[in-house]
Amino acid sequence: MRLSLLGALALAAVVIVSVLTGGSVAGTPCEASNTLVGHRVAAFSAPGLSAGTVHAPWSQHHAGVIIFFASWCGPCQREMPDVATYLGSHSVAPIQVVGVDALDARGAAQHFVAHDAVTFPVAFDPNGNVTTGEFRFQTVPETVFVDKTGVVRFVYYGAIPTSCLVSDVAALKST
Repeated sequence: MRLSLLGALALAAVVIVSVLTGGSVAGTPCEASNTLVGHRVAAFSAPGLSAGTVHAPWSQHHAGVIIFFASWCGPCQREMPDVATYLGSHSVAPIQVVGVDALDARGAAQHFVAHDAVTFPVAFDPNGNVTTGEFRFQTVPETVFVDKTGVVRFVYYGAIPTSCLVSDVAALKST
């Protein structure tokens, strides 16, 4: 019972902060300063939202863009249609894009990605093990650009504009 109450309080805090945030906080317009930048993050594996397992791209020597989101997050609801449309119609190869649905209910998350026609793999992180663990994010949405060795190159706080996704993917390709 105590864990359920603490989990509910943590979720409430994440929701409140998420609603109040929604943009870059420092650095260039498309990049925020973050203690993760320049540091190696551990590769993760998590259950896929629909099936299977989703792996961090750098675990297979690919650069990756990790998009952290949740169905209940207002900024995520505004961000995902544009991001999904762009990624569904443009190749970002050799970079791999992975979503991480955080602190969410599976049914709501599945409806969210189906509604926005998300085509990239999505990891289901209902307890925040990936989101608040290795990445130490307390809010969503967040977007992280990681090179093929697992070093974080860029972090974008809040709903990422398509223009920033495009420019940061291009910059990641050159690393």
